[in-house]
Amino acid sequence: RELTQGLKGDPTYLVVTSDGKIENYGINSICTHLGCVVPWNVAENKFKCPCHGSQYDATGKVVRGPAPLSLALCHAEVGDGDVVQYSPWTETDFRTGLAPWWK
Repeated sequence: RELTQGLKGDPTYLVVTSDGKIENYGINSICTHLGCVVPWNVAENKFKCPCHGSQYDATGKVVRGPAPLSLALCHAEVGDGDVVQYSPWTETDFRTGLAPWWK
């Protein structure tokens, strides 16, 4: 995972697979509890908020509170010149099966 500048300037993780390919989604790193930036914890293979202990799995789905919601998603596409372009995620959240709360 690489932290990049995403939509509206928010810090967004670019998800790179073990074989070096870029996933078609990015994960906004702003905690849904109080807005802290959530770092990726390599040793535990999850996102862990340093402020109040919220935890998210590798896709950004909340697995431990106090955060009430999963991390927001955006689409990630590699364009010309290998430049990654983000666009809004408006369809169903694949992690929860629900409409995106960040819409």
